[in-house]
Amino acid sequence: MKNKPSFLSILKNKTLVLPGVFNGASALLAEAAGFHAVYISGAGVSNGLAGLPDKGLLPLETVALQAKLITGIISIPAVVDADTGFKNIGKTVSIFEKSGVSGIQIEDQQFPKRCGHLPGKELVTVKAMGKKIRDAVRARKSSGFVIIARTDAKGVTGLNDAVERAKRYADCGADIIFPEALETVKEFEAFARKVNAPLMANMTEFGKTPYLTVKQFESMGYAIVLFPMTAFRVMMKSMGEAYQTLKKAGTQKPLLKKMQTRKELYELLKYNGF
Repeated sequence: MKNKPSFLSILKNKTLVLPGVFNGASALLAEAAGFHAVYISGAGVSNGLAGLPDKGLLPLETVALQAKLITGIISIPAVVDADTGFKNIGKTVSIFEKSGVSGIQIEDQQFPKRCGHLPGKELVTVKAMGKKIRDAVRARKSSGFVIIARTDAKGVTGLNDAVERAKRYADCGADIIFPEALETVKEFEAFARKVNAPLMANMTEFGKTPYLTVKQFESMGYAIVLFPMTAFRVMMKSMGEAYQTLKKAGTQKPLLKKMQTRKELYELLKYNGF
């Protein structure tokens, strides 16, 4: 596997689009589509690997193994959703660095966490999150390993608190700030004006955030736009329909035109190279 570009070097160009992946095959498809980096989605791994909700229920070692399998098969950088950082942030950073990812995202929710676009979230204190970020920064071996700090404060204590938390998190050493579940263009604009740090926007589906384009986020100054579950949701819808068709028809023939062919799969996997 050739050396991968650093994640931070990619950010020096135009706004980076991060598609969500959850296994090696999905990561290969994202790379083949021309993306320059990928995001290992916590929801995608939890939902897809174990059939569990996105509540930080998988152990660190399980997520790290999945990350290692993904980074070992692609030639572009990957960052991983580390939820609330697991039990020991120093150990988390160490294990994920060894897995080959280029950074982690941690959030300021209490464990067990909830989906960022659902009600009922509870926050840790600013002091506790600040300590977690500082400990993560101290634990990393490479300065190129990025620490992304997500704040869920907008949906709990309001936009002003989200802004103040973001400033504190940046002061504590977070490389990138991720405001979750903002609800309007004006909120995204205000956040970008007030927080002097590289910002990541979450363009997820069926949540609080309106459907904005990458160009809109770029015009507001966001460094990264994340699409964490887009491909996963399309896949799940298609897979459900395929199972229903197979059950009713007793044959896969009606599905053939919707399938990736054997030849296409083997080319993606570089079958003859193994």
